[in-house]
Amino acid sequence: MAALDLFGRRWSLRILWELRAGPLGFRPLQKRCDDMSSSVMRQRLTELLDAQVIHQLPDSRYELTSLGLEARHALNPLARWAERWAATIDPQGADHTDDQSASRVSHPDTVDDGTPERDSAD
Repeated sequence: MAALDLFGRRWSLRILWELRAGPLGFRPLQKRCDDMSSSVMRQRLTELLDAQVIHQLPDSRYELTSLGLEARHALNPLARWAERWAATIDPQGADHTDDQSASRVSHPDTVDDGTPERDSAD
């Protein structure tokens, strides 16, 4: 399956996740991705651009496309599971990472029952 090949590559899902809140330029995105190497970042961005999951804005920032937004919504159940899993293995809720984006994240794009909210454009 092509999607598994694309998203199974190291950093691809992380880039998608970091763009969930809005457009980011190369350097801010690289910083949020634990300062991954520039060459790997360029390669992953090119792959995601070619797959039409992200696009580059005229000001050079990267943003999710409608396909990227759909993928982000599809990842919400995984993110909620990850929060439950983290609470199970660390009931004290301690976040042992230094990465602020890896800490617990609220999901404003889901409704109370955990289903994705529909975008007004849908």
